[in-house]
Amino acid sequence: MTTQPHPASMSESPRPARLAWLRSKPARRLLGDSSARIGLAIIAAFVLMAVFAPALAPPRGNCARDLGLPATGFGAGVAAYLRETFLAPASCAQITRISFSPVPTPPAPGAPFGTSQGYDIYYGIVWGARTMLRLGLIIVLINLVTGTVIGAISGYHRGVVDNVIQRVIDVIFAFPGLILTVVLVALFKPSAATILLAFVLTGWASYARILRGDILRTRELEYVDAARSLGASDTRLIFRHILPNSLTSLLTQVVLDLGTVPLGIAALSFLGLGFPVGYADWGQLMNFARAWIQGPPGQPLAYWFVTVFPAAAILLFSLGWNLVGDAARDAFDPRQDA
Repeated sequence: MTTQPHPASMSESPRPARLAWLRSKPARRLLGDSSARIGLAIIAAFVLMAVFAPALAPPRGNCARDLGLPATGFGAGVAAYLRETFLAPASCAQITRISFSPVPTPPAPGAPFGTSQGYDIYYGIVWGARTMLRLGLIIVLINLVTGTVIGAISGYHRGVVDNVIQRVIDVIFAFPGLILTVVLVALFKPSAATILLAFVLTGWASYARILRGDILRTRELEYVDAARSLGASDTRLIFRHILPNSLTSLLTQVVLDLGTVPLGIAALSFLGLGFPVGYADWGQLMNFARAWIQGPPGQPLAYWFVTVFPAAAILLFSLGWNLVGDAARDAFDPRQDA
């Protein structure tokens, strides 16, 4: 006599493994945090702004020429839009210059946020979202990979190698990050490559120190000793058994850096050490606004728009990432499960 399986058990199937993280307590705490949801909404808005920049701020001038668009601007079909979105030439990052008058002009149909130094503020903000997201992601990913490798070497092997790496990190932390970045950028010609190099040379240290601390804490645990006794190589021990336990700390740092690195980029541009003049960069828009913060006599707020719109973009962008980062740090805190 055979036992028939219960109908309910036949209908049940294992849930997809990729959804396991979403069902975990930390994920539920993160997604249930109101500040995290607000931050995610802000980030999503900027991502959509960057993706749909060609539709929100249609290219003109050299950008339209390099893309082969008609004289009427955007509207040449899906192929042209995809080209603008994913293969836009450098000229598309150049803010449209409406006039050569340095005096700001108020919001108008052709420039809904007004102009600063003759440049269209609206175009600079929309396309500047691409600049901030693209360069911020590249810098943070390079820092993450570099810091992970160096931190793993430092924490696992210890000894002389660890001492040398930690002294280098101490030297980097001894200087304020922005000051050190300014010095590095000032030594070379300001460009995207120079900014990237400066932030990478100073940004990997925090990831290395975080991972080193986690490795020192977990390398002597029983499951690591068991894997080592079974002949697992050092590389396998680090990347298969130790590193996964440090992912939450590293990812929290990634989210926070995605909010602070663009602030640093904007600060460099504000100081005149960033991108070339006219590049779609929020910090450069703030640099344009410095001379016009106060209006003419009797009209102190006449040029409010040259400061308010770029400052709001920078503030909201940083706020979104920091809301998510703070919520993630609290959600993944092991003490929450105690």
